[in-house]
Amino acid sequence: QPYCVPDEQSFVKKLGVPGDQAIKVLSIFGNTGDGKSHTLNAAFFGGREVFRTSDTQDSCTVGVWAAYEPSLGLVLLDTEGLLGATSKQDRRRRLLLKVLAVSDLVVYRTRAERLHNDLFRFLGNASRAYLRHFSRELQAASQRLGLGLPMSSLGPALIVFQETSNTKLLGGDSQTPGSAEQLLQKRFHLLGLSTDTFNSVEYVGTQTTSPPTDFSGFLEAVRQRANSTLTRCRRSPAIVYNVLKALSVRFNGEITDSRIVVDCFFPDEYFSCSRVCLCCGAHCTNSMNHMKDNVPHQATGRCRYMHQYNNKVLICRVCYERGWEVTVNPKTSASTDSKWFGLATYAWSGYVLECPNCGVIYRSRQYWIGNQDPEASVVRPELKHVWQGECHQCKKPFEEGDRKHHCRACGEGCCDTCSSKSIPVPERGWGSAAVRVCDNCFRTGGESTGKELGSAREGKGLLARRITEVAQSTLDTMTSAVEYPLGFVKEVARPDYWVPDHELVKCHRCAKPFSGMTAKHHCRACGLGICGQCSPELRTVPSRGWHHPVRVCLDCSEQKGEL
Repeated sequence: QPYCVPDEQSFVKKLGVPGDQAIKVLSIFGNTGDGKSHTLNAAFFGGREVFRTSDTQDSCTVGVWAAYEPSLGLVLLDTEGLLGATSKQDRRRRLLLKVLAVSDLVVYRTRAERLHNDLFRFLGNASRAYLRHFSRELQAASQRLGLGLPMSSLGPALIVFQETSNTKLLGGDSQTPGSAEQLLQKRFHLLGLSTDTFNSVEYVGTQTTSPPTDFSGFLEAVRQRANSTLTRCRRSPAIVYNVLKALSVRFNGEITDSRIVVDCFFPDEYFSCSRVCLCCGAHCTNSMNHMKDNVPHQATGRCRYMHQYNNKVLICRVCYERGWEVTVNPKTSASTDSKWFGLATYAWSGYVLECPNCGVIYRSRQYWIGNQDPEASVVRPELKHVWQGECHQCKKPFEEGDRKHHCRACGEGCCDTCSSKSIPVPERGWGSAAVRVCDNCFRTGGESTGKELGSAREGKGLLARRITEVAQSTLDTMTSAVEYPLGFVKEVARPDYWVPDHELVKCHRCAKPFSGMTAKHHCRACGLGICGQCSPELRTVPSRGWHHPVRVCLDCSEQKGEL
């Protein structure tokens, strides 16, 4: 049975490695049925079946199995074969690359008479994915866990071990040493692939005209690499366990099948963040779970503007030309104006744009006529990507129409399910009344788990929110008393062509049932009830008296001409 290894002590104990023994890691890869397990048993254990072998069509190696070889000080990792029957091909390949990332020696075992392109594509794609996602994460894991890991700038050593029966070995016609390795590199180059990850590439071949297979050349090559400390030093088994665990925690997200590149062994989708920009649909280019390191989402290419997300920001043009990127936002008054003077100035001169370096750079109604558009004079517009948020507790992405709440204790954003509890939070200034908190703070009695809020921020922005909370709590206790009057007011206030709220059971367009989690909306053109996903567009509807952009359903939005 496969072992469940909870900690590094169990890992060392199950392998049987002495406590002070430094080791190197050898992993073996190859297609299913090419004898990877048999190779490890015959070469390192004298033919004893340490790794299970089978004479049936079913694969006998599922996942990754490990054993310790004491004479060379190697931990041997036997992996699941490529091209085998599995419904989790993507997860298996991602696991293989995690194993490759912790290895000091990588062996690719093949019994093909001629080297296939699959071998080169697997190793070339693994090299690219290692450089793109794993090398930086290995360094970060070493620093984060305090491992003192002597990481080389290069990855593991690679040995291509081929066994033939009727075909000459690679480079067998040449008397020049290293000709086989040159032919390997030539094949990689012809396929547009690179082996930059591997600190060395070595070819070992054996021709077996009659059994048993001669593993002496292969064992000697492994012994030389195991004893070499030019690029990789030996390390304790605890470091190997912690690094493999760190990689498993980092790269454990779901793999979206629609994004997978079919002809690539290790596409970026195996390891990159799955979030997409809500405006342009661009995918985040960072690695999985990068938000745990406070690294924001990033995407290549320009975004597009969408009114509902208002993803345009204004950059001070003078500061931009000086090499600074300073964002300015419209506001009613300058920072140097008093509240009442600022309101009076706003009523007369309109909103202002104030840069912390340049001061007030624009007033919307500075002149009676001829006021320039700020984007043509003092600011530079930029479009920012908008990323889908997620619940801080369950990590479920927020969908259109989902209710979002802030925990009054820690301040994190949570979904309705994860913030259904209420307790008093007097240390945050909410008094003795019970207010909404997340499940974590409810279990800890409301003790703050988030960042400490400054006293100035606490006193400045919380008064209005407190009043809202008290009013909401009061209304919640009076729900049964005011339900009918509120419904009556809504019925009276709605336009005649709108379908009444009590008749809205499901979305008219997608037939999604309305519930407490799905908001009801009315199309201002046809008056039918739709959900938020079916009404993302805004258009003017002069025929209904809406002369400014208002919500319309997708069907009405696609109509040409004036609505």
